[in-house]
Amino acid sequence: MYTTLIPPEELQRHLVDPDWVIVDCRFELADTGVGRRQYAAGHIPGALYAHLDEDLSGPPVTDNGRHPLPTPAAMTALFGRLGIDDRKQVVVYDAGNGAYAARLWWMLHYMGHGATAVLDGGWAAWQAAGLPASQEVAVGRTAVFTGAPRSDWLVQMADVPGVSLLVDSRGPARYRGEIEPIDKKAGHIPGAVNYFYEQNWGANGRYLPADQLRARFQALLGETSPDEAVFYCGSGVSACVNILAMAHSGLGYGRLYVGSWSEWSRREENPVAIGDNR
Repeated sequence: MYTTLIPPEELQRHLVDPDWVIVDCRFELADTGVGRRQYAAGHIPGALYAHLDEDLSGPPVTDNGRHPLPTPAAMTALFGRLGIDDRKQVVVYDAGNGAYAARLWWMLHYMGHGATAVLDGGWAAWQAAGLPASQEVAVGRTAVFTGAPRSDWLVQMADVPGVSLLVDSRGPARYRGEIEPIDKKAGHIPGAVNYFYEQNWGANGRYLPADQLRARFQALLGETSPDEAVFYCGSGVSACVNILAMAHSGLGYGRLYVGSWSEWSRREENPVAIGDNR
């Protein structure tokens, strides 16, 4: 069972395995239709497509961020439509190393489906390895998904001031408030430390070895238990990369403030920190 990452060569050996489900999550914030066009132009054989806005987000219930988390009922329906049941090994990927695919990885783990992994290196690594591609639109066999949310993994805005360690997963310039290309205000949540999610990848575009990741996250955590660390980003998507990397390191799962900066910055009464000040 693969629960965090899987190399392209290993996935290739299971392309015709009926107990494996592959989901393409390619997406771009600047052009929300590009993922579907990329999927149509070529994808991993048998892969289904899931759209960040339409499938991996839902009407605001737990949060009012830019990509609200779907309800457990909506996630159960989505996973069933994708053919995921208790027996299935799920592999998710995007164009690179999981900035979008990690959201679906987190959703499945949150709903209790541990047999879910992100393709290490994503579509880029798959192509670089010369592995097969298809333009055939895959049709999934519906299944009955049974799972329940791990409610302690989810952090809502009212819970944020009381967390032990709050980690901002955005780039350093956005954390410091030097730029803000998307959201209403620049800066970060007071008390948050910065750990850019792209730090988890090496120069080759793959995740760093588990022991290197473990050392980095241990330094970040300090005396905080991994399950008490809360990660956020712009809208609860790329922060999932940090949770994935920490899980892959063997330290365990952190928690997700899914509303993230897009929710926090919309409230005029919420304080904002600028620069490297916590």
